[in-house]
Amino acid sequence: MSGREMHKAVCADCGKECEVPFKPDPKRPVYCRECWSKRRSQRRRY
Repeated sequence: MSGREMHKAVCADCGKECEVPFKPDPKRPVYCRECWSKRRSQRRRY
C-alpha cells in the first residue's frame, strides 16, 4: 500500500474524517472503512 497517495475526506454517514486512496468528488459521497463495510453488507441482502 505504500506509495499510494491518500486524500482526506469526511464520511457521508458518520461525519468522521478519513483518508481514501482517490481524490474525492464533491458530487459523490465518501464513506469511512466502517461505514463502507456496513453499506456493502446491507446491499448484499435481497
